[in-house]
Amino acid sequence: MPSIAPNTGSIIERPDGTDATFTQLSTNIVIRVGITAVGAIQTINFTEQRTITMVDEVGTDGHIDSSPTASTNITGSCTRIRFDRARVTEAFSRGFLHIHAQRIPFDIDIYDIASGDGSTAIITTVKNVWFNNLQFSYSATNWLISEEAGFAAEGIYSTLNGGNAATGGLLGSNIMQLNSIERRADVGQLLGSMDSPGLITDYFSNV
Repeated sequence: MPSIAPNTGSIIERPDGTDATFTQLSTNIVIRVGITAVGAIQTINFTEQRTITMVDEVGTDGHIDSSPTASTNITGSCTRIRFDRARVTEAFSRGFLHIHAQRIPFDIDIYDIASGDGSTAIITTVKNVWFNNLQFSYSATNWLISEEAGFAAEGIYSTLNGGNAATGGLLGSNIMQLNSIERRADVGQLLGSMDSPGLITDYFSNV
């Protein structure tokens, strides 16, 4: 059996032919606020979204260009079982129970330890988070109390041992087109990539 799928290049086995698992699992994710791990989370999700506008012209049937026309919005939500006598806001290291009380935003750090802990962990930081929705319910048919929290954030970035986390995985960086501005924005050195000089000349060269 080949160690790499012939059509796609997907890795199936180790080069020496031994078995391995290459699928990312949620059991390798640790969510922290500061030094505190947030426990009893059932689901957590994040959405990054920005508007892309197509540029048309009179005389042409088709888009001649496209461009972002708004900054990226980061939103998310979390479902957590009420556990350790802590409500969801307390589990995120906040000293309040209701969102009207929030005065200062906080950061969420997501540690992906699938490749190993410490320097090999990919750390994704969701920056300046504000709760914008809290829900909980009591049910006679299911006694477990779960809470849902929604939030919005100012930014998001990922690092690997202080550098870029985008390395191409096991396939390596040879599969990627590298651009220095994109790389800086991805690790949080820039709020976004569109306000850096050389945008048009980047069409002609990847620098």
